[in-house]
Amino acid sequence: MATHQEKKLAQERKHKTTQNGAQTSQGQWGRAWEVDWFSLASILFLLLFAPLIVYYFIMSCDQYQCSLTDPLIDLLTGKRHLSDIWNKTPTLTCRAAAIYSLWVTFQVVLYMFIPDFCHKFLPGYVGGVQEGAVTPAGVVNKYQINGLQAWIITHVLWFANAYYFHFFSPTIIFDNWIPLLWCANILGYAVSTFAMIKGYLFPTNAKDCKFTGNFFYDYMMGIEFNPRIGKWFDFKLFFNGRPGIVAWTLINLSYAAKQQELYGQVTNSMILVNVLQGIYVLDFFWNEAWYLKTIDICHDHFGWYLGWGDCVWLPYLYTLQGLYLVYHPVQLCTANAIGILALGLLGYYIFRVTNHQKDLFRRTNGNCRIWGKKPDYIECSYMSVDGAKYYSKLMTSGFWGWARHFNYTGDLMGSLAYCLACGFEHLLPYFYIIYMTILLTHRCIRDEHRCFSKYGKDWKRYTAAVPYRLLPGIF
Repeated sequence: MATHQEKKLAQERKHKTTQNGAQTSQGQWGRAWEVDWFSLASILFLLLFAPLIVYYFIMSCDQYQCSLTDPLIDLLTGKRHLSDIWNKTPTLTCRAAAIYSLWVTFQVVLYMFIPDFCHKFLPGYVGGVQEGAVTPAGVVNKYQINGLQAWIITHVLWFANAYYFHFFSPTIIFDNWIPLLWCANILGYAVSTFAMIKGYLFPTNAKDCKFTGNFFYDYMMGIEFNPRIGKWFDFKLFFNGRPGIVAWTLINLSYAAKQQELYGQVTNSMILVNVLQGIYVLDFFWNEAWYLKTIDICHDHFGWYLGWGDCVWLPYLYTLQGLYLVYHPVQLCTANAIGILALGLLGYYIFRVTNHQKDLFRRTNGNCRIWGKKPDYIECSYMSVDGAKYYSKLMTSGFWGWARHFNYTGDLMGSLAYCLACGFEHLLPYFYIIYMTILLTHRCIRDEHRCFSKYGKDWKRYTAAVPYRLLPGIF
């Protein structure tokens, strides 16, 4: 296995060329070749503590009414021991295992075996078989886009059960939330481990694999760029979109049902969280074909970061606002509710229009109008691992002339709205905006490092034309 790795590294490094005046490996823009000490330390920290962070948040709600400080105070003062907290934590149950297995299997069936029909009757929706971006090795993968269809079918069945069949309670997710956490962790680690083994023994495309020689980095960040089973089961597309994001709105609906069960009403804050996050989820699936051109698909390899993250981190920490509101129902005054709704909708508008401008620019190769005029852009070129030269254009008009990642600015505005709906009594629901700020800022830096490796001097020209990353005039 070590010999195989050395040969692969040697073959890939032969493709290093000088492009646009910068010495760069043509595969560098997919993922790092080498691991520095800071990256390794960060990775070890996440591998060790990310699962504990998720557990701590969920346990805090289950045992401490969503207080993040009380568990620590109890432990430091000796009032409770770790064993006391652990012994009160619900364990994995056969019921939870059956629910989770059925859920994932159902999503696989919807993904693999029901071709998309939504694009045939929904004007403007792009579904069916679509092409992704060019990979570092010069490959263009095809994808079966049917996420919106899967979301619709899943939610129609959910509401049919809630109001007609009554096979299970709408609170089923909340009622089994911690046992389901163990199931999600098992799947997350299983798929991440399988992806690493697959990358060594039977990769889908060997030229799009990367080995740093560091086990922990390769395990976390992934080896294969687009691991697949058969023609259509793409690990990145499936786990990024299903089952976690389809479940997002169901999880929030389960929280709302639990609030109704406990207090006899659903508060306007819970409705706001369901509506604003529901818009975000629907936007994701409506624009799933566009998503093929984003950083997750275009740059990230598939490892623990995506595999475990999509199975555990996303569904459990992105839904903290709804979970918090089950334990602490908040009824907002009309003015505050309208203000939060306006902030969320404005953030969504900026997020969507910014992304739409980029998508329109790409689809028309710049032959379009942005804000009523022909867009400005920087012409640039790059090379794939096989030495083929490609040309691209980076737009400097519209919102993309305001900041290089202004779509993230809109995303952060929406994230803040979710949190504000929960009031100011506890810190826990604000974890989301704190995390998203760190994530998107880091993603800006990561993306720009890759873009510089990819475009060289052309990228410097672009950053000179658009000097700010997120906030015009500030950052």
